Amino acid sequence: MSDKHSVGVVSPQRAHFAEPIQLASGATLAAYDLVYETYGRLNADRSNAVLVCHALSGSHHVAGHYADNPKNVGWWDNLVGPGKPLDTDKFFVVGVNNLGGCYGSTGPGSINPATGKPYGADFPVVTVEDWVESQARLADRLGINQWAAIIGGSLGGMQALQWSLEYPERVRHALVIASAPKLTAQNIAFNEVARQAILTDPDFHGGNYYEHGVVPARGLRLARMVGHITYLSDDQMGEKFGRQLREGVLKYNYDVDFEIESYLRYQGDKFAGFFDANTYLITTKALDYFDPARDFGGDLKAALARASAKFLLVSFTTDWRFAPERSREMVYALLHNNREVSYAEIDCNAGHDSFLLDDAQYHAVMGAYLHNIAV
Repeated sequence: MSDKHSVGVVSPQRAHFAEPIQLASGATLAAYDLVYETYGRLNADRSNAVLVCHALSGSHHVAGHYADNPKNVGWWDNLVGPGKPLDTDKFFVVGVNNLGGCYGSTGPGSINPATGKPYGADFPVVTVEDWVESQARLADRLGINQWAAIIGGSLGGMQALQWSLEYPERVRHALVIASAPKLTAQNIAFNEVARQAILTDPDFHGGNYYEHGVVPARGLRLARMVGHITYLSDDQMGEKFGRQLREGVLKYNYDVDFEIESYLRYQGDKFAGFFDANTYLITTKALDYFDPARDFGGDLKAALARASAKFLLVSFTTDWRFAPERSREMVYALLHNNREVSYAEIDCNAGHDSFLLDDAQYHAVMGAYLHNIAV
C-alpha cells in the first residue's frame, strides 16, 4: 500500500505501575512497566479504543515504523492504518508488550530492584489472566473504561477471549483469530520440546545466563525451528520449497542439503539473535495453562456464559496448530449462550501464520466487521 495507508513514524511509550500485581501463580510483582504504542486518536467520549493483543513472539509494535529504523515495520502493519481493515481514521488502537516480554515491558531481562541484577530465573511465570489484569490497569491509566474491540491472533486471541470473561462490561466486541479455547496435548508437546531445547542448552545457566554474558542461542534456535514448522502448512512448505536442493546436488553429510533446511536454520538464527529465552519459556507456559473451562469441569459453554461482547471468530483451513474445529468449539459455546457471533473460515494455504498475512478474503472479513462497529 502507499504511504497514505501507513500510520507513519511511531514511538513507544512506557507506563510505570507502582502498585503490586498479584499473579495467578501466587507470586507478586511489587512494581512493573508496560511498553505500548498508540495509533489514531481517542475520541471525545473515549468510545473508539481498540486493544491489539500479540502472540508468542509479537510486541507492542503493531503498525508504522520507527524514525531511526524505517525497516522496523509493525508486525500487523498490513491490517492497521488509515483506510486499512483496522482503520486508524476511525479507531484509537493500542498495542502493548505483555508482562514478561522482552521488548521493554518488565520481564526476565529487567533489573530486579531487590537484587540489582536481571530477574532471570526469579521472574515468575505469568498467565493470560495476568496479562489481561495488567492490560486493564493500562486501560485505566489511558482513561479507557470500555474497549470498542479487543483483537488478537493465536495467543492474542486467547487474551481477547479472556478479556470478554474477566471484564465483560469493558469489551463491546472480541475478535478471536486463529485461536483456541485451550491447547491440545499435541500442542503442549510441541511447546515442551521447544522448552527442553532451551533448558538443556549449556549456556542457559538455570535461566541466569545474563550474568554469564552468554545467550542460550542453540536452544532458542531449535525452539524456533520446531515452532516454525508448526506455523506453516505442509501445502505451503511444499509450494515454497518442495524438495529443492540448496546447491543442486546431494552432499552426503549433515550440512544443508534442502532449501527447507536452510530456511529453518535462517529463521532459528534470526530469532535467537533478538528474542529472550526466558520470555519464550514464560510465554509457552502461558499458552499451555490457558483453559477457561478448567474451573467449570471442562464445560466450555458454562465458562463462556460470562461473556457479553459480540464476537468475530476467524480460522484458516490449513492451520493445523489451531485448527478450524477449535474456533468452532468457541462458536458453538457462545451460540449456546445466545451471544452474537460471526464466524469465517478462510481458505488460505499458509497455515497458522495466515493471520499475519495480507490475504484479500481475510482482510475483507475483518474490514467488514470492524466497519460495522459503532463508535
